[in-house]
Amino acid sequence: MGSADAFEEHRTLLFTIAYEITGTATDAEDVVQDSYLKWAQVRDDDVQNPRAYLASVVTRTALNSLRSAQRRREDYVGPWLPEPILTGPDVAEDAVLGEALSMAMLVVLESLTPDERAVFVLREVFDFPYTDIADATGKSTAAVRQLAHRAKEHVRDRQPRFDVDAAQQRQVANRFISATLGGDLQSLMDLLAPGAVLISDGGGKVSAARRPVQGAERVARFLLGLQSKPLPDMRVESCSLNNMPGLLIFSGPRLDVAAMIHVDGGKVTGVYLVRNPDKLENLAAGAPAGQ
Repeated sequence: MGSADAFEEHRTLLFTIAYEITGTATDAEDVVQDSYLKWAQVRDDDVQNPRAYLASVVTRTALNSLRSAQRRREDYVGPWLPEPILTGPDVAEDAVLGEALSMAMLVVLESLTPDERAVFVLREVFDFPYTDIADATGKSTAAVRQLAHRAKEHVRDRQPRFDVDAAQQRQVANRFISATLGGDLQSLMDLLAPGAVLISDGGGKVSAARRPVQGAERVARFLLGLQSKPLPDMRVESCSLNNMPGLLIFSGPRLDVAAMIHVDGGKVTGVYLVRNPDKLENLAAGAPAGQ
């Protein structure tokens, strides 16, 4: 059977691949577990490159999960956002991975086909050879190259810029949070980019904007409207979510909102609010994803 040590050595990589393909930590954990069961049935001697082999297994399983989920998402109420995850310094130090895990990028990846998404993740984020990606996706090498080119062009056209200066991101985000909590409309307007967008995901289970809120003034007034109706026993914790400045907003013991703030060029360009309780379970439990 496949060595447990070999699997654990690559667990973080495997979770990240699954998460970036499926967009949910819960599905990614299931994919990793299913992949471990498949790995346990393989003899170590039959696998020359465990990293490539495991990535291939995880990719196929994640693609099946994504295709199934896409059918369910057709009936989703309001905007669909990926499930947020806590990220630490190790992610922040990896510029490529940090950008790929940002909520802004994950939203862009949602516009790709499943095959394009898998190829983009394996090639652009983890630099797998085209031959390995072909094996993982069941495509020819030529088809994979075409998918990679198409996905890269698509992402490039829609990709938000990603500030690598984490200290500046946090500084701008803190000013933005203070202005929101203080009800300061002018300060919010000064911090928001003209084309800023706010996306709120309640999944039809809790109150949330059914459409993206676009434009600095609309975003500012929407946030001040929320601020004027504070949650009972509200408590706010700062953190890093998807390698972006984030907030966990509690109502008493219950996690009510995971908020992420995208900063570009010293301005807030995106605000992502996840309220769907199904997507907050892992964060509420406090367990690092993929561990």
